[in-house]
Parts: sequence; C-alpha cells; structure tokens
Amino acid sequence: MGLIFVTLGTHPQHFDRLLKKVDALVEQGKIKNKVFCQTGYSTYKPKSEYIKFLTLDEFNKKLSQASIVITHAGEGNIGLCKNLGKKMIVIPRRKEFGEHTNDHQLELAEVVEQKKLGLVAWNVNELGEKLSELEKFVPKKVARGKINELLEKFYNEELK
Repeated sequence: MGLIFVTLGTHPQHFDRLLKKVDALVEQGKIKNKVFCQTGYSTYKPKSEYIKFLTLDEFNKKLSQASIVITHAGEGNIGLCKNLGKKMIVIPRRKEFGEHTNDHQLELAEVVEQKKLGLVAWNVNELGEKLSELEKFVPKKVARGKINELLEKFYNEELK
C-alpha cells in the first residue's frame, strides 16, 4: 500500500470538504494507505500528515512517491500526473461551496474523464467508490505536453 498524496493547489480559497471526506474514509477504514495532504488555503486541519504549501522540489518528491494522487481539477496537477502516469482521482472545486470563483474545474474534470486520464469524483461522496475503481484503472497515455491541446479541442467541440 503506497502513499496517497492529496493536493489542493495554491488557489486562495479553501477545499475543506475534500479534506473532511478523506479523514472520514480513513476513520471508516476505507483508506488504509498512508495519506499526506497539501492543504493550501483550506482552514480544516486533516488528521493525517499535512502541510499548507510545498516547495516545487518537495511537491515533486511527494508526487513521485505517491501511488495515488487525489487532486483538485487544476490543469497543472492534472498535467503532472498525466506525464508521470500517476493514478489520479480528480475532484473539481465548486463555486457554490466557496471553493473557487467559477466552475471551470468542472470542464477540466470532464476532459480527464472523457480522455481516461484519471477518475473523477463529481461529488466528494463518490471518493470511496472511485478509490475502489482505481485499483483496476489504467490511465490512458497521452503525449507529454498535450493537455493544452486536449483542452482547446474539447472547448472547440463544446462550442459547436
């Protein structure tokens, strides 16, 4: 059982509901792995080991150590996980919960799901189910540096 790296990025709004759900899954025994969280501007303090922010070197080290990455739907994190072939579960931040200024992360998560780059939990309550599905999931390999092209193609197709 490897490390689960929960990373919430550097956006200056909280993502407390994801951290609370991870804690709940650990307490219920549904997550048995060691968990490390990069919490960003979240106010909730997880019970697992955590830090608000990591240096780029520290972040890359945690990412390389992780067998599973649980991340917000940030383009940077998605691209890094894709490039490293990491198994990831993406959970979009939502405007309605005060986690972002708009809902663009829903669009990014849709690309992840459609292109089979990772699994998407559209609601934090799906996280346990997605962790179980992840055991058999193999991320699709996409050429390095192609995330911007995938997003542009997706947006252009949606606008037609």
